[in-house]
Amino acid sequence: MLQFFKSTLPSRLLALLLLILALRLPLHALGIPLTPAELHALLVGERVHEGALPYRDLYDSTAPLVAWFLGGLDAIASRPVWLYRLLAFGALLAQALRFNFVLNRSGVHPERGYIVALTYLLVASVSTDLDTLSPLLLGQTSIVFSLSALLPTLREGYDNRRLFRAGFLIGLGALAFLPLALFLVVGLFAVIIFAANSFRSFLLLVCGFLFPYAAVATLYLYADALPSFAQFHLEPMMRGLAAAQDGLPRDLQLRLLIVPGLVLLASLARTFTTSLGLVFQAKFLQLMLVWLLQALALLLLTRGTAPGSLALVLAPLSYFSLFLWQKSQRSWVPGLLMLVLLAVVEVVRYRGVLLLDHVLPLPLEAEYAAQPNPTYAGLQNQRLLVLGPDRRPYLQNQLATPYLDWQLAQVDFGHLDQYAAVFRLARNIGPQPPAYIIDQARLMPELQYKVPAVFGRYTRTATPGLYQLK
Repeated sequence: MLQFFKSTLPSRLLALLLLILALRLPLHALGIPLTPAELHALLVGERVHEGALPYRDLYDSTAPLVAWFLGGLDAIASRPVWLYRLLAFGALLAQALRFNFVLNRSGVHPERGYIVALTYLLVASVSTDLDTLSPLLLGQTSIVFSLSALLPTLREGYDNRRLFRAGFLIGLGALAFLPLALFLVVGLFAVIIFAANSFRSFLLLVCGFLFPYAAVATLYLYADALPSFAQFHLEPMMRGLAAAQDGLPRDLQLRLLIVPGLVLLASLARTFTTSLGLVFQAKFLQLMLVWLLQALALLLLTRGTAPGSLALVLAPLSYFSLFLWQKSQRSWVPGLLMLVLLAVVEVVRYRGVLLLDHVLPLPLEAEYAAQPNPTYAGLQNQRLLVLGPDRRPYLQNQLATPYLDWQLAQVDFGHLDQYAAVFRLARNIGPQPPAYIIDQARLMPELQYKVPAVFGRYTRTATPGLYQLK
């Protein structure tokens, strides 16, 4: 199988697509439960589609580019989970093929073909975490595409348009997932060791990076929402708080990284025992080592629990795997290793179907899916406000207020002794009050006392913590 994909014929690409679809589609046919990250994205998309401006009319840290993108998807179809998963696969496929194309065109390794794309998509299939759309996955797509703008610089000196485009693409990636801004370090390393004028070239890269942020900041400035943009997006992301929300538990994420980690370690061991012929190939190897270190640093920054974290290591892993799959004295060994990897990925991915979830020390991702709260099962298609971090009631209902992220909502609900917070509550909720309020934080008595014009219109129901609009 390995030798078959060491060719650039179009038939190999078709075979690759069929193989990956055969590996991934059956589990989708059996049904992948809605994840907390997808529920979060659906709620953001609904609010943005209704006309809410992120951070001013929606208290949430989702990056602006992703928030507007989700709003556009909600305009296509209401709560389009199927579209999210289709786009997630499309993003992975685009990353793998683009990365494969760039490496083939640049000649970073003597052997060409679709081995890089095969490894990229195969390792990405080890968990259903990358079957769902996430800001990190969208941002990583832009990062992978920025590599093609850097490589001609590496080989031919600096180029104004290409360097600016590389910075611009990294900026778009950061606008989808802010921690990806650290990939400027990779760009800086490339400029320092390859460009003819390092300082000028790096300035071009930084200007390209800042351009999309300058455009977004200008938009929020004219919308009189620039302080909210900094407060609800930049600050939480810089503290690493928002980046780690809604993902799988850290323990499970680390266990799912065992298979990619073993492949990476084996690839690195083979890499450092292989001599590279061209100076460019050796320098590109150094660049990918920096990329790998940057990816590991991002995993630490996001605590390893950000949805789609595995995507960070796919590009360097796929590159270094070229040395693992290259020809050796025992020609049958690389092919056997590839078949073993395929078998392991399939077993881990389908461990629930194969009834191996109790044998392998890997809980099913489905155990952490978003499930309806049985206490409020009677609420269907209602406009809600949940005073608390539990978003499960929104599975069958709509978010009626800007207060999606309860941690960020504390700027109002956590300061009820301040006039400004009470005023914002009345302004945000009063015009279109929700039909029901679920009081998990036990704030309703205080709210009814301090903001009677809004919360005094609600009466307690027989369900604990549930209030209904009169």
